[in-house]
Amino acid sequence: MKKKYLAFVLAASMVMSTLAACGGSGSNTQEPAASEAESTAEASDEQAPEESAEESEAEEGGEVSTAHGPSSEAAPAWEAYDARIKEIRLETDLAKREALMHEAEDELMSTWAVIPLYYYNDVYMQDTGVDGIYSNLFGFKYFGFATAPNNVLPLQVASEPDKLDPALNSTVDGACLAILAFSGLYMYDENGQLVPDLAEGYEMSDDGMTYTFTMKDGLKWSDGTPLTAADVEYSWKRMANPDTGADYAYLADLIAKGADGELDVTASEDGKTFTVNLTAPCAYFLDLCAFPAFYPVPQAAVEGADGYAENPGAWCTEAGFVSSGPMVCTGWKHDESMTYEKNPNYYNADKVSLDKIEFMLSSDDTAIWNAFQDGSLLFIDSIATDNMPTAKEMPEYHKVPTLGTYYAGFNVNSELFAGKTVQQAADMRKAFCLLIDRQYIVDTIAQADQEVANTFIPTGMADGNGGVFRENDSDYTYPMEDVVGYYDASQDAYEANLEEARTLLESAGYQFDESGMLSADTPINMTYLTNDSSGNVKIGEAIQQDFAAIGINLTVETREWSVFLNERKDGQFDFAREGWLADYNDPINMLEMWETNSGNNDMQFGR
Repeated sequence: MKKKYLAFVLAASMVMSTLAACGGSGSNTQEPAASEAESTAEASDEQAPEESAEESEAEEGGEVSTAHGPSSEAAPAWEAYDARIKEIRLETDLAKREALMHEAEDELMSTWAVIPLYYYNDVYMQDTGVDGIYSNLFGFKYFGFATAPNNVLPLQVASEPDKLDPALNSTVDGACLAILAFSGLYMYDENGQLVPDLAEGYEMSDDGMTYTFTMKDGLKWSDGTPLTAADVEYSWKRMANPDTGADYAYLADLIAKGADGELDVTASEDGKTFTVNLTAPCAYFLDLCAFPAFYPVPQAAVEGADGYAENPGAWCTEAGFVSSGPMVCTGWKHDESMTYEKNPNYYNADKVSLDKIEFMLSSDDTAIWNAFQDGSLLFIDSIATDNMPTAKEMPEYHKVPTLGTYYAGFNVNSELFAGKTVQQAADMRKAFCLLIDRQYIVDTIAQADQEVANTFIPTGMADGNGGVFRENDSDYTYPMEDVVGYYDASQDAYEANLEEARTLLESAGYQFDESGMLSADTPINMTYLTNDSSGNVKIGEAIQQDFAAIGINLTVETREWSVFLNERKDGQFDFAREGWLADYNDPINMLEMWETNSGNNDMQFGR
């Protein structure tokens, strides 16, 4: 039987007709909705009252409740969504869990605050003399085991990183640096498979609720001090502690808590084993063990740093910080360059052939391209739009699959929606969504053969139940069955979408003249916030032109990477460039980021 949930949640919003963990600074890279991390409070353990869950859903017959968020009468109520995410985490029936995740995406998309544009491909340029660099489906690149001429690898992945503390990072470029400098219990190998890293292996209880990891012998931090299971225990509890302000703290919600409210994780007295108790069996738990937010960090260095009380990440804001991975950061000229050198205390140092990696910190796509062309850089992770046709014909060009979605998003508390009801604001956002010519963006700006997106959860992501999530089947059908999504993003649908956009805006109180242009009596003015890399700016300008087709005035505002990340995180925008590469292959990762208290909830749902 096909699900009818969307008929309740989306009915009224479907009126009449219808280049960055984890994020990078380039339009070809991901970017977990915030950046490297900042604050994320732990979600409340209280179940939302039943009436709140009910009133945030639409009523049968197409009437949407007037329930709204705490800061704006135009923002959707979000208690039901938070409760559904908690239910998904605890659900052990895989078919029911999949159904709940479809319901969550339905509810997310019914707000029209998240506007998918295309599904990511990861493209980069790598000199033919370089070998051994590999990446996974989540955009993380492993440079530590590469080979390069003279054992020196000059490269570029992004501009100045926002944060290097693994617990505080939430961007893809930051994850690549974390992977180079730190180690986790597990890691991904060159085939994309999970393999032991600091751990020798693990044992799992029969009920799947308890994992016990055995640590490798003789592990050391880069300063030569012992690295044990006690460091893992400290680091996991620190990451989950709201005082740390980790955007990814919500990932620890699947771990049980003790009477003291801390994670139920313990190191043995001898530091040889590390035990984790979960709230429910979790198929992707080992993926979390390979995720940078769960990497151990050195307590003495973290808590001994000047400014620690105000800034938990103060310990690694300059070169020379203690780490545990293949290489250590030995030089850092802010906004210019970073130098990493081989870590002699790394447990697998014999596998590291590079003596040095030199990072160019820049978002200047022209300078980056020229540096690759003249041999100053042997790897670049950013390709300017103007250079893509040339790049794709070169042997140095690489395109690899990833799981993620490039999108744009609206701050649901923006003054743009002042005076509107929840439904009117959603109608406005849906109208804006329908105006965007995604195929033009893919063909002329992104240019890496990306697939146009009409769902937030990307093509190819597993459903956690032995299948693929973005598919129509006997249990669930997308609201637009023929295009398997929430709207028809094809160019063939442009005229119909344009007409529906006008109808939706009229339902929100806007007027149009005889030529179909927005009346001067009811203007729409908004800003689009993006970082300053050329591809992202051009996408903003393409959207600007699409909106102008019916008289909407969109101003594109650019910021330097770290400023952009923090303004977006703080909700200082109307409409913003976004991107999310999955941290692991399960839809919950694309859904739990929108919980009210998630540090990656840029759209400000429930706030």
